[in-house]
Amino acid sequence: MDIYLKNRHWKFYFLFVAIIIVFGSILYTNNLVSKLAHEEENKIELWAEGIRSLHLNPDQDVALINRILEQNETIPVILVDEEGDMVDHRNITLPQKNQEAFLKQEIQEMKEEEHCIEIELVDGKNYIYFDDSNLLKRLAWYPFVQLGVIITFILIAYLAFSYSKSSEQNQVWVGMSKETAHQLGTPISSLMAWMELIKAGEINSHLAEEMTKDVNRLEVIAERFSKIGSKPVLKLVNVLEVLEGSIDYLKKRTSDKIEYSLEVQKVENAEIPLNKELFSWVIENLTKNAVDAMEGKGKLKFVVSGKINQLIIDISDTGKGLARNQFKTIFKPGFTSKKRGWGLGLSLSKRIIENYHKGKIFVTSSELGSGAVFRIILPLN
Repeated sequence: MDIYLKNRHWKFYFLFVAIIIVFGSILYTNNLVSKLAHEEENKIELWAEGIRSLHLNPDQDVALINRILEQNETIPVILVDEEGDMVDHRNITLPQKNQEAFLKQEIQEMKEEEHCIEIELVDGKNYIYFDDSNLLKRLAWYPFVQLGVIITFILIAYLAFSYSKSSEQNQVWVGMSKETAHQLGTPISSLMAWMELIKAGEINSHLAEEMTKDVNRLEVIAERFSKIGSKPVLKLVNVLEVLEGSIDYLKKRTSDKIEYSLEVQKVENAEIPLNKELFSWVIENLTKNAVDAMEGKGKLKFVVSGKINQLIIDISDTGKGLARNQFKTIFKPGFTSKKRGWGLGLSLSKRIIENYHKGKIFVTSSELGSGAVFRIILPLN
């Protein structure tokens, strides 16, 4: 349930940030459009002042005034006299026909927008009608275009995320089913072999003891899967005893061409807070991966060492090894390099060690063709 709540919160955070970005962008662009519109209006007022000055004093040097008048190359303007007749217009693209009607329609729209400046002249008044430049109009539409782009991006991102999560969940379910079959496969195969021996009349105490181990193993597997998703109980357990028990069980059920070894170095305290069933699952996953990588023939070495407040377990094999770009990828759900792999064992192992035991699990070294070394670090407290 916590995972679903976290995912839901993550979506809310993503949506909240997207909304802030959208509104922030719209406010900024609107502010920019407002400033540009004010600047264009100031230019028209300067243009009007130039016309007024030219009419009031026609004998003055008109070079500067003409330069002011000619500088307007973007803002549409129409100059109208007191009787309403058009005197001049600039920056307006006229149609081939009905040009006068078109200009009158433009003047009417400019009046409705209140884009008009009155010019006091000696012999009456003139009026300058103006409109926003094409650049300003495009910029005014920009926030809405930007909003559409952002909404489209959010929608695509959401659909992609949903598809990715759905695909990942499908991989997890497929992996879980294969992991279940894989976990059950070893004890069931052993029990089937013991049954054949019983049918052949070979009944002894050793056989009964091994069958009991396999039955107990089925109980352990059931308990392991029941603990996935819930917080396990940690108890002080001797990690060396768990390792030895796991190695002893797997040694008799894997190829006899695998050479197992356990080395203990400077370990003063082997008792650590542990969930025995889940931790042994990690050891089995790493062991079975190593056996597969060695194709049933090679050396598998466990080295246990201690540091301040830490217990370190290195598991090395002489298998095919890993490329460096796979050191982190192999712990992701669904990743496997085997044709019949389940792609979930190492992902579960990482969850067990890091989420449940607050430790670390990673690949310390590996090269293709020369084996790999996995390390587990567990806190003593």
